[in-house]
Amino acid sequence: MKSRRLLLQNGTILHIGIDDTDSPKGMCTTFLSYQIVKFLEKQDIEFIDFPSLIRFNPNIPWKTRGNGAVRLTIKTKNPKKIKNKITQLVAHYSDTKNGANPGLVFYQNKEIPASFHKFSKLALWKLISRKQAKQFVSENNIESFYLGNGQGLVGAISAVGYKFFDHTFELLCYRKKSQFGKKRGISNDSVKKMQSATFPETFSSYDIENDRVLITPHGPDPVFYGIRGETIKSVVRASTIVNSDEKLDGYMVFKSNQGTGDHLNNELQVYDLKPFTSGFLVGEVCNKPVTEQGGHVFFSIQVKDRKIRCAVYKPTKITQVAQNLILGDRIHIGGGIRKASKKHGRVLNVEFLRVLQLAKHNLSANPTCRKCKKRMKSKGNKQGFECVKCGNRSVSKSTLEIPRKIQCKLYLPSVSAHRHLTRPYQRIKKRNKDIQFNNSTPWIHVF
Repeated sequence: MKSRRLLLQNGTILHIGIDDTDSPKGMCTTFLSYQIVKFLEKQDIEFIDFPSLIRFNPNIPWKTRGNGAVRLTIKTKNPKKIKNKITQLVAHYSDTKNGANPGLVFYQNKEIPASFHKFSKLALWKLISRKQAKQFVSENNIESFYLGNGQGLVGAISAVGYKFFDHTFELLCYRKKSQFGKKRGISNDSVKKMQSATFPETFSSYDIENDRVLITPHGPDPVFYGIRGETIKSVVRASTIVNSDEKLDGYMVFKSNQGTGDHLNNELQVYDLKPFTSGFLVGEVCNKPVTEQGGHVFFSIQVKDRKIRCAVYKPTKITQVAQNLILGDRIHIGGGIRKASKKHGRVLNVEFLRVLQLAKHNLSANPTCRKCKKRMKSKGNKQGFECVKCGNRSVSKSTLEIPRKIQCKLYLPSVSAHRHLTRPYQRIKKRNKDIQFNNSTPWIHVF
């Protein structure tokens, strides 16, 4: 590797962004990246950073799974050859016959312009159209390639422009082509053992409460499992504990923004709540929570002079928290704006709920007799109250403060209801600063 670096001292830095190569019926952008990296390893190139898997706004309606795009950064003396081959691989592996709209972007320079960063930051929380992406490509004279309607250009540009302020790693293990679409056979006990042995250096692997494996996808894509963690060493170690029923092809480790809550750092604008945007609001509960059919809880918060309707869905398992909110509670909530329908207006689908301040829950009740310690009875409208035992009287009701069943703290959904970007409890105060890229721990391995 050292000699290769010396050869490439005057090489060109090439940033490669790839998105939307998969469909609900198959393929995966990370698997395509795995194939590209296997090709690149045989070329006269140097990797400048780990492959990056970046999740963008999860509330985009046409996303296939986790709305993830990939970035690869290399140094090469023959960028033309590399770009031609990668373009061929994207065209070959993309599942266009089932609706994939792949986008590929090349940026040939060491420094990424601020315009890329701005575009990427917006893609974390809002809907960016393919028209805007094509305009960006044209205005900035960017080398690109796309098939279908070009929707993948949005993620490809955003992947190149993404800046890490916190990061995790995900090891994705891939199946052999003969196994694509077949049922995955994995040892539940080995996943439990892996989580127990590696926690808190790995996260969101097994839901003990629901006895459910969380590392395996359920679709026909090439991924067999994905292990998320804080370091490359932790996810590689974890992978050695997991047992599967089939011979796998290999794995690749991606640096990622999963588990960072990236998409909820944007404060939503209450005067311009656009559908499919993600972010947070701080406000006061202004109506009594109502549980509707299916066990979902709806309530509203007052932000400035606007009332925003919020929904907490049963699978999150924080509906009981929502049910115990009362008027005046001050809360900080994050989530995505659901598009209005004929029956319902726009709703904020809650992804986390933090109670900032609890209102006093006061209840008006008949007064208690000081002598008998018994509750007095009303003598009639505006006639006061009387103790039936000793005859003592009182003219007004007393106020009781009811203890609250919730606390001032953060409430997250059940781990089974976490999105890829959800920051789990164990990562609330955890921030990984950018690390120096090195090959001390193999981040790609073919079995």
